Amino acid sequence: MTKGKLKMDKKSMKGWLYLLPAILFLGFFMVYPLIDVFIYSFEEGYNSASQTYYGVGLYNYSYVLHDPYFLQAVKNTFILVAVTVPVSTGLALLISVGLNSIRPLKELYQTIYFLPYVTNTLAVGLVFMILFKRTPYTDGFVNLMLHWFGAGPVDFIDGPYAAKMFVLCLYTVWVVMPFKILIFTGALASVNQDYYNAAKVDGTSRFRIFMRITLPMISPTLFYLIITGFIGAFKAYSDSVALFGTDLNAAGMNTIVGYVYDMLYGNGGGYPSYASAAAIILFAIVLTITCINLLISDKHVYYS
Repeated sequence: MTKGKLKMDKKSMKGWLYLLPAILFLGFFMVYPLIDVFIYSFEEGYNSASQTYYGVGLYNYSYVLHDPYFLQAVKNTFILVAVTVPVSTGLALLISVGLNSIRPLKELYQTIYFLPYVTNTLAVGLVFMILFKRTPYTDGFVNLMLHWFGAGPVDFIDGPYAAKMFVLCLYTVWVVMPFKILIFTGALASVNQDYYNAAKVDGTSRFRIFMRITLPMISPTLFYLIITGFIGAFKAYSDSVALFGTDLNAAGMNTIVGYVYDMLYGNGGGYPSYASAAAIILFAIVLTITCINLLISDKHVYYS
């Protein structure tokens, strides 16, 4: 009994030794900064040069929550999340199902759909800006297409808020969808074909096969992509910069992460306490959304 316990203790010790580098790395680069930011968020009037502050309280949170720029950033971020996550996930699933049913040139189509993911984000944003932006010399390719259908030119980059948000959502969907297609394609390929063969013998329709077999079998992958999609969309920043430049507050297209960056390094920067408070608010939002998704997934995810 004692020898068995000693063996178990040695195995446990060996396991902890294997985990030690990762624990140290995560603790130093993730846990410690999070605790530091949490402390900064309560230090009022913090001066990064002198490392001093004049009080401790909730003023930083009050300032951030009443700042029109932050409220606009929250609005933009939530619209981006609400639109892009379900649209990109749904389209990726449909495309993956279509690719899975294609035998000839399947790998070629998968490569074509994956290309936008390995392309530089700012380069793709520049292409989108050229397609949608109006200039003194041209209305842009998209407006040319709208003109063919009798619609007037729209300034998608410097014009109405709805037009700018449409371009941002479209761009975000375009950028994130290839990765989801790749993951869905792998999940669909791992589904046991015996289920499909049995359904075909029973004369089950394709829609019912999709709803009763395909979706339940790939549900872990589906909820994984939904959760990571929410987290990624809440952290969006480079997408807006690629389309609307660095002065996102002037364009009215800032995000929460962009607001944090501006408070630290932007034109009105130099306020780490405000940036820390905004970062903690973002952390609380993402944590809440993730926990809700995990609770839902416990009831609707099928693990084979």
